[in-house]
Amino acid sequence: MCMRHGKHWFKFVLLALAGIIVASLVVMLLWNWLAPTLFGLPHIHFFQALGLLILTRLLFGGFRGRPGLFWRRHMEERWNAMTPEEREKFRAGMRSRWGRGNTGESAEKEGE
Repeated sequence: MCMRHGKHWFKFVLLALAGIIVASLVVMLLWNWLAPTLFGLPHIHFFQALGLLILTRLLFGGFRGRPGLFWRRHMEERWNAMTPEEREKFRAGMRSRWGRGNTGESAEKEGE
């Protein structure tokens, strides 16, 4: 690894650590401001806030980056692999599932 890439990784690690520290501090401050007053819960310290942040990411967000990005890419690949007939069938199924019935182009086709 050349020196230039090493500096980039070092900066990335420092920024990631700074982000984790700031996020933990925000969680701690918000918790200590709201939770004891609203719910009668005890105050927490920094490492408890860090643990709470990690726990919520594991339970609700995962560590995959931007939420929904994988799903969006997967659906785009599937959409691009479909024929026009398969796409229309998919659209019609979504319309019927979500209560919109037959509207637009597919309603015109059925009326023929």
